[in-house]
Amino acid sequence: MEMVRAAPAPGLRPLIAHYHGYHERGAPPGRHRGLPSPYLTLIVTLEEPLTVTAHPDPGQSPGRYDALVGGLHTAPALITHEGRQAGVQLALSPLGARALLGVPAGELRNLDVDAGDLLGPAARELHGRLNSASGWAERFAVLDESLLRHADLERAVPAEVVRAWRLLTSSGGGLTVSELARDVGWSSRHLRARFTAEIGLTPKAAARVIRFDRARRRLQSLTASAGSGGVRHSPPRVTSGAPPATSRQEHAGRPAVPALADLAAECGYYDQAHLAREFRDLAGCAPSRWLAEEFRFVQAAAPASRGDSTA
Repeated sequence: MEMVRAAPAPGLRPLIAHYHGYHERGAPPGRHRGLPSPYLTLIVTLEEPLTVTAHPDPGQSPGRYDALVGGLHTAPALITHEGRQAGVQLALSPLGARALLGVPAGELRNLDVDAGDLLGPAARELHGRLNSASGWAERFAVLDESLLRHADLERAVPAEVVRAWRLLTSSGGGLTVSELARDVGWSSRHLRARFTAEIGLTPKAAARVIRFDRARRRLQSLTASAGSGGVRHSPPRVTSGAPPATSRQEHAGRPAVPALADLAAECGYYDQAHLAREFRDLAGCAPSRWLAEEFRFVQAAAPASRGDSTA
């Protein structure tokens, strides 16, 4: 499994958090959960199309995509593969949806759509150029050039929504609607309506997703650190009925899982049970099951730079 992460060009950074290249081959067939996060997703595949067997909206039919855009969502997408998958994934800020996609993020809530429906011929061109590129550094350069050329920065989000979103993300989802409304000078009702139309989630739902994303990334990071010889953590006090890690497992070199009660307190949950419920609601499974399914994708080493590897 090859994974490379890079920052976009400076002019794109207000719109895109990062690029993430991945290339897996020789693995058994598997399934991946696309979890709720504060970012829209743009995936451009290399070689094989992306197979989505279940979308966040259960009414949407499964599909295969050369390039896909996914809006903010509160349920997982299920992606399957036959042992090989490759592509570039972009984490798009909802504040950049108008500039890059031509529509507010609110129009894409819970949806996965073919990128061509939003970007037109530019999506096919981007797919072709990325597949013709010789390595990650060239692919990321293609992304920079294509997206800077395509972006329309005149499609602005209202300043009050921008401020509310940034306050919410910087607080880790720790502010209420009334606190946000008071800061931006709108009524709670007006903020809720405008925020939902632009972002795709209500402020309360967005705060929930932001907290969850922070918790699952922290859980993933701590588990990877333990598995790579980092600080060991106590076994999880899980409520899902899954057995905790045993001392034999730790001695055998398997990664220890951080205590969920400590993680819950760190990320703003009432208690461990609250965190476990949020995982089941937003990820579709308990934290222990998610780690069991996903840990093989965790890369303990530092992310490679643009020129560190090629596919």
